[in-house]
This record gives sequence, structure tokens and C-alpha cells, in this order.
Amino acid sequence: MSTTQSDRLRGLLEPLVSAKDLDLEEIEVSRAGRRRVLRIVVDSDDGVELDACAELSRAVSAALDESDAMGEDEYVLEVTSPGAERPLTEPRHYRRATGRLARLQLHDGSEVVARIVEADEEGIDAEIPGVKGRKPTARRIAFAEITKARVEIEFSRKDGKNEIAQDSRNDILNDIQNEEEA
Repeated sequence: MSTTQSDRLRGLLEPLVSAKDLDLEEIEVSRAGRRRVLRIVVDSDDGVELDACAELSRAVSAALDESDAMGEDEYVLEVTSPGAERPLTEPRHYRRATGRLARLQLHDGSEVVARIVEADEEGIDAEIPGVKGRKPTARRIAFAEITKARVEIEFSRKDGKNEIAQDSRNDILNDIQNEEEA
């Protein structure tokens, strides 16, 4: 997709996506046989429901019909939410993954698998699971240290919880604060 087409599409789509209280994560135009596919990926802090994708799809379709952003060739429009294994690239992605296990590749070449406890604009507070019965350790990881990150799919957590309990979260944050003061 050319930069000009990308800019035109972004300019056309961002107001429509924002009006639905969603974030425009990605615009992709690809070929599928003789047709092109316009894939629009949206997300929000509360996730994206199927009805919201359908409503947005109708609004986008109407706007594209009125513009020349896609040209005259046929295309298929897909409005979707990001997949479970999408890369974490923005602070909002980490915030939305709070409580989830993530695999982080760091600039020093190491790899860390940790549960995201909290995220802010500078980085994440993470809980690194203990090995062989040891207690988990708390660690602050700045976004500047991370080269690549993805959520790890967990089919069954040992503790049976889908999110970190508030007491556990506070303990982890206190451990990180104590380490920073030491």
C-alpha cells in the first residue's frame, strides 16, 4: 500500500473509529486473487465486541463508497480486533494485557517471561514466576529495554485465576518500590 493511499485511508478512517470509542491499530491492504482486501484492526481498553465491528464496518463501507481512497478496483472490507498473539508495541497494549503472561525480548539479548502487573507510559511492573517452588520476583522493565513482546496464551493457570488479585498486585508493586529505594 502506498504511503499516499495509507495516509488517505488513515485520514478517512480515524474519525470513524474514534467516534465508536475505539483505537485504530492497523490498516492493511493486501491481494487475495484478483481482489484486494482492506483489513482494519481496532481495539479498546474494554475489548471489541462483534456488534461494534459490524457497526464500524457499515460506517467505513459508506465512507469508502463516497471517497476514492480505494480506487475503482474491487475489494473486500474486514473490520476486526487484534489477535491474541499480536505484538505489544504501544503502552496501551501493555495496559490492556495487565494480568496476562507475556514473553519479552530485551535489548541485552535476554528473554523474560513475566506476568504484567501494571503498565504506565514508561514501562511495566512485572512478576517473574518462581522456578521449582521458589517465590515469584518483582521487576520493573522500561519500554526502552524491550525489543519485542507478545502475550503468552495460557490454557490453564495453576492458580485458576485469570487476573492478579488486588492484594497480590499491591505486594508486587511494593516489592518493586522497595527494590528501587534500595
